[in-house]
Amino acid sequence: MANESTAATPVPADPALSPSWAALSTADRSRLMQCFRTGTQAAGNAQYAIDMFSACVTGDPGNAVFAQALLAALRRKFGAKKSGTFSSLLSAGGRTGMKRAASNAQWRDVVKQGVEILKSNPADHACLLAMAEACGNLMFVDCQAVYLRAALDAAPADAEVNRQCGRFAASQGNFDQAIECWRRIARIKGLAEEAEREIAQLSVDKTISAGKGLVGRAGHQAAATEPAKAGDRRVELMQSVRDNPADVEGTLELADLFEQDGRIDEAEKLLARALSASGNELKVREHVEDRQLRWAKSKVMIAEQRLATSDTPEHRETVDKLKRAQLRQELEIFGARCSRYPENLTWKYELALRLKAAGKFPEAIRHFQEALKDVRRKGSISLELGECFQSIKQYPLAMQNYEAAVEVLTDRELELRKRALYRAGVLAAGLKDLDAAQKHLSAVAGLDYGYRDVAERLDKLRSAKDNGSLEG
Repeated sequence: MANESTAATPVPADPALSPSWAALSTADRSRLMQCFRTGTQAAGNAQYAIDMFSACVTGDPGNAVFAQALLAALRRKFGAKKSGTFSSLLSAGGRTGMKRAASNAQWRDVVKQGVEILKSNPADHACLLAMAEACGNLMFVDCQAVYLRAALDAAPADAEVNRQCGRFAASQGNFDQAIECWRRIARIKGLAEEAEREIAQLSVDKTISAGKGLVGRAGHQAAATEPAKAGDRRVELMQSVRDNPADVEGTLELADLFEQDGRIDEAEKLLARALSASGNELKVREHVEDRQLRWAKSKVMIAEQRLATSDTPEHRETVDKLKRAQLRQELEIFGARCSRYPENLTWKYELALRLKAAGKFPEAIRHFQEALKDVRRKGSISLELGECFQSIKQYPLAMQNYEAAVEVLTDRELELRKRALYRAGVLAAGLKDLDAAQKHLSAVAGLDYGYRDVAERLDKLRSAKDNGSLEG
């Protein structure tokens, strides 16, 4: 495939590894797997395979395996031909529906309409871009990459295609790929200045990322290898992995070396290969998970740095999307680890924090309460529980937990202690318990008089006591 590296992201070989798969009912998963198997077996009947894979993509639009299978079947039917006027007329209704769905943020419908358009013109790069955008809004990053790659294959010299691919690659920390996209844009009349500006910024981002170690080092033997020896080791491992795809340890070590170089997309591909070669072995899966967590965090940090340099709506949206994708990924990974290790209180605590961040307060409360068995975290967990209970308007329980946190937290955990005292004071004021409010807020002021709006709240309390009432 032309430009295969652009916007690259690993796609699992197993459809069941899709992040959207678990949300489907058992009946839907069974039906879609049957369609997928039937389509795979119908290689000699391209149209029938297309129909089966279309049903798969429509049923699970976040499944990159299904999306790849559909695009491959379309390529087998149409080859390198571009559809003409007749197919464009056929897709006009679908295009209108696609635009209407996008304007209403009905992203799954955008993918559904896009599938129908691709069935008559798989080289419709505008349709592929719209499907990529829909998947991005749904946080289906693997599918977003699949459709962007297809759009670039269909229109490698198109400015908007390269622009979208470049932005996606940059958001994933793949700066070399992003720069290559903008170099193609630079060759288009009238766009050289924009492209040069973006290339300069991406070069800065790449330097910052490498200099601050945002990608991180892996911790295998290769991390301590001298540069020259590391280069030799890369060559040796690449040859070994080519000759023996089942060499899981070698593949993991090579992925770590690629990670050190900032070649995250290649590292991700290698990890996906190692996972498949190991038969989804738990040790390898957790190796992959650890790196996914680190890379997601790095991508957010890179995007935040870019936002700090250039505060634009587009950069703010990128940060927001990456944070939501990071949270979703962390929920999946920590949820899986809690299932694997039900007695591990650390994983329960980490999952509870993410559930709270996602606004899933009842679930977060349940996991925090289980994690309370870890006496080392009693203060911080009580504070988190208080905030969860307050969010669902269970105010007595919230106050009970805030006071438990205040009792346990010491000045060695100063920021948590100030937060617990402040929360208790604000809630007490809301419940018209002026004495408790003054006690807790005065304690905060004693530790840090400039903390949030504590001075203003104490003034209000004093005035309220004088007047016998409390406002706000």
